[in-house]
Amino acid sequence: MSDLFDQALLADEPEPRSSVERRSARRDRAERKRRRRRRTAVAVVLSLLLVAALVVGAFLVLRPLFDGTDTPAADDYPGPGSGSVPVVIEEGATGAAMGSTLVEAGVVASQQAFVDAFSANPDAAQIQPGTYELMAEMRAEDAVSALLNPANKSELRITVPEGWRAEQIFERVASVAQIPLEDVEAAAEDREAIGLPEQAAENPEGWFAAATYTLEPDADATAILAAMVEQTTSTLESLDVPADEQHEVLTRASIIEHEVNREEDRGKVARVLENRLQNCSDDGLIGMDSTINYGLGRSGGVPERSELDNADNPYNTRIHPGLPPTPIGAPGVAAIEAVLDPPEGDWCYFVTVNLDTGETRFTGDYSEHLQNQELFREWLATNPTDDEG
Repeated sequence: MSDLFDQALLADEPEPRSSVERRSARRDRAERKRRRRRRTAVAVVLSLLLVAALVVGAFLVLRPLFDGTDTPAADDYPGPGSGSVPVVIEEGATGAAMGSTLVEAGVVASQQAFVDAFSANPDAAQIQPGTYELMAEMRAEDAVSALLNPANKSELRITVPEGWRAEQIFERVASVAQIPLEDVEAAAEDREAIGLPEQAAENPEGWFAAATYTLEPDADATAILAAMVEQTTSTLESLDVPADEQHEVLTRASIIEHEVNREEDRGKVARVLENRLQNCSDDGLIGMDSTINYGLGRSGGVPERSELDNADNPYNTRIHPGLPPTPIGAPGVAAIEAVLDPPEGDWCYFVTVNLDTGETRFTGDYSEHLQNQELFREWLATNPTDDEG
């Protein structure tokens, strides 16, 4: 071979690395081995810890199956219970809060037992606030069921019919709530305590709303009357009646309530009142017997001539122009709505011609009104009761 050929072959062979490079390579290989060993050791330790946790967990779960033990149950009475215990469930009370209340009252043995029973009953969230009569030493499960039963709820229910005067309402409150009548009357005089607004007259007539009230059994006269006033103000506000018009709206509505009893006639009476106040009768008088009767301390009947001529009665709207000083009773929502939105019509007069059926004739013609009055007299001649609108 030529020297040229030998040199070409030698040029293709790698040059021998230096001793420094060889030592560095060995160190790199050793470091890589150490890192692999560390990762392996960590993985082994984690695996051992996981296995140990699984073993301990399995032991705790399975142990009761072999040694006959279990998580202790919350203390609970065997039931069914006895006697009667009043319990007050507060507004917004949680299951735990109810349980605490029942434990203090001696109804259930432990709060936890009640909470467990509460959680197990899908209807428990429907338990209402209020006073309940329960038995002492009940099973927690039975206590939850008892609180869901309306029959166990103690409450005071008072119904005020449409048209009732304040004195009738006071008597009803005294009777149902077993409160002395004088205490009810005294409560009515405390305007601030019962929430009478400034626009109410000195006489609070008309502000005790006609409705059915559900109250706590120990509600006093002030609380009861305040609920009625609140119902009235709430109704007026919901119907967007301005504060400075509320007294007049209640007055008109109370007259409607006493004059007719048929739904279709309320709006017409409201229109008659409006037309009368606009002087459709040319005398400025609304001329309602219901207001005269109120001033005489009665709810119905046909006023006698002497009563019609009595100017000392401030509620005599056949003599005194405009509306009476105050409402003459508790109007219902329908009568208030009639005042706010009466139908169009030229009616200026009306008379109920049959008190049994409530048939009422409306007209804008005075001559026709006189004929309708004659129909009423004919009805009176054959019927014992009398009441003219």
